[in-house]
Amino acid sequence: MSFSLPAFRRKWSCRGYMSVGAAMVTVALGLADRAEARKYGSPLDIFGIAAPRPRATVHSANISGKIPLPRPRPEEAPKASAKASTKASDEAPPETDGKPSADKPGATKPAEAAPPPEKQASACRLALTEEIAVAPSIPDIRGPGACGGEDLVRLEAIVLPDKRKVAVKPAAILRCTMASAIADWVRKDVVPLAASLGSTISDLDNFDSFECRGRNRVVGAMLSEHGKANAIDVRAIKLANGQSIGLTDRTMSREVRERVLHSVCSRFSTVLGPGSDWYHEDHIHLDLAQRRNDYRICQWNVWDPLPQLAPLLPAERPEEAPPREVAAKPEAKPEAKQGVDEEKAPAPADKPAADGNKTRPQKPATKKRR
Repeated sequence: MSFSLPAFRRKWSCRGYMSVGAAMVTVALGLADRAEARKYGSPLDIFGIAAPRPRATVHSANISGKIPLPRPRPEEAPKASAKASTKASDEAPPETDGKPSADKPGATKPAEAAPPPEKQASACRLALTEEIAVAPSIPDIRGPGACGGEDLVRLEAIVLPDKRKVAVKPAAILRCTMASAIADWVRKDVVPLAASLGSTISDLDNFDSFECRGRNRVVGAMLSEHGKANAIDVRAIKLANGQSIGLTDRTMSREVRERVLHSVCSRFSTVLGPGSDWYHEDHIHLDLAQRRNDYRICQWNVWDPLPQLAPLLPAERPEEAPPREVAAKPEAKPEAKQGVDEEKAPAPADKPAADGNKTRPQKPATKKRR
């Protein structure tokens, strides 16, 4: 590479303070540090076509000073396989400033997903023990519309004070409060009624309990209390001696049915029976519907017993009655006697006498005043 001083001065004007020696030193320094300059990319090399930069030399002596090594695994930690520990270390997020590491003794590891907490039992559920009724809890029902409810039980039997059980056939799905009211009614009112009849209660005839429907099963009607699991229909109470007390049976004693009427109307907010509407002619509806000012409905006409109908077959013939052949024969009048009577009969007044004498004219009969 040759340089001429006149040409250099014409091309590169240094205004008198640069010299040939200074230019040569600059060129020499540029050639000497050429390798060092390759470390940095050219500012105009936007397409990356320049020579690749050599990687910086890694000094192993500085690794321990810059990158902290993990602490040893604590003895109380559960053992894990090598693959699992490697995978966990690869997937573990980097530590953030201000947060303790999970491997540190004072740090708390994130807890696993805990199961949802169990629903706390209600006061009614705690009071309705196995000594009162066999009524296991069932999950809440969420039916269409507002059907269903919470704190539901399946009332299978009622336990009496003497440990005997009154079966509910079939088992009724009710709210806990309604099931508790039924159990109290049977234990305190029906048991003395059965004792007065000389027996004990054995079964409770459940005609209907929970059913998602409108009132009286009318389409579009207001939701019934049956749809809220807050009502039950009772048809009869069966005794241990085989007798069945039909609550709407008119052949049953009126006194017995009236005792049942007074007991249910004092315990339940709604009582519907015969006389309320024709939907409740064969059973009694009981519920605990909440109304304004604690308003109650008790519509049950305890009808008088039906009159005994006359028998269809005739009564038996009494023994003192005469035989049927004699009684059926008509009495015959003698013909001779009948002829004598005809001869003795007087002749009519308008006929002439046998001797030809004229009879006196008779006066016309006068009418009697009324």
